[in-house]
Amino acid sequence: MVSLLEIARSSGDADEWRLINGALADIRDGLSVFAPHRLTRKVTVFGSARTPSDDPAYRLAQELAVEAVQQGFEVMTGAGGGIMEAANSGAGCDNSIGLNVDLPFEQHANRYVNACEGRLLHFRYFFTRKLFFLRESDALVVMPGGFGTFDELFESLTLIQTGRTMPIPLVMLAPPGDPFWREWLGEMHQALANRSLISPEDTTLLKQASSAAEAMAIISRFYRVFHAAQYAEDCLELLLHGQLSGPQLQRLNHDYAELIREGSISQGESCDSRGILRPCLRFQLDRRRIGLLYQLLDHLNGLPLEGQAAIEQPGQRLSPTPQP
Repeated sequence: MVSLLEIARSSGDADEWRLINGALADIRDGLSVFAPHRLTRKVTVFGSARTPSDDPAYRLAQELAVEAVQQGFEVMTGAGGGIMEAANSGAGCDNSIGLNVDLPFEQHANRYVNACEGRLLHFRYFFTRKLFFLRESDALVVMPGGFGTFDELFESLTLIQTGRTMPIPLVMLAPPGDPFWREWLGEMHQALANRSLISPEDTTLLKQASSAAEAMAIISRFYRVFHAAQYAEDCLELLLHGQLSGPQLQRLNHDYAELIREGSISQGESCDSRGILRPCLRFQLDRRRIGLLYQLLDHLNGLPLEGQAAIEQPGQRLSPTPQP
């Protein structure tokens, strides 16, 4: 309200107020739609709206959505045709969420999400739509696409690399034998990493897969030991599903010293966004080394956790109710 009053004092331009009103309405609608779905993790699928239904990538997007739902995730798309339509059809109405956007040419939401009550959003602006894609996603799967798909990919990469969004897995998925991502990643590595335009470890922010099962295995493994990340004062907290042993913690401090801006990695407990007390690792993160943070998470997710009877279902943010 204070910000709006300050703008009101300095501007009477109708176009400026139209922008403010539209952006706030997008945010209001987005918060309302996502509120009932906070406990379920979501896989966002990006890809071309032009992919025909007989294309192998279309069938792969359907398979990915089926696999995601079976593992407890919901599936989120841009609500358009092609890859988006395929993913929504595979997920079904009860597990789909669509984030449509108004365009100069008319874009209708695909039939698989259009009829889903309370699961389709119509955004006025791309920037508010992207905000909710990243805010609400627990994993990103990018399939072959054009300018729009690469825009979503680079927006996601920028926010991940700069630490503006908490760690999530980002998987590049194409059908078996399709060189779309392999060639692009090779060119990116040569053009950027070899010229020191990105850090060498930034290439680890991206994973490749050629099947739905492989993509979901990458995503599920990301949440095997790691649960979520959050900031507490000037420290990053990595919330986990179990405690680390002394030797495991000692090795982290040795192998990932360059990730720590000051001090060391310590172990303790902290409450997550739902008020559940969880084991956590706490340290001052050097935000220039996000790629190295992803390497640490990969290391954590490969650790055996003593005394942990079962890792919670990856698609759920809350642990299952213990059985008597």
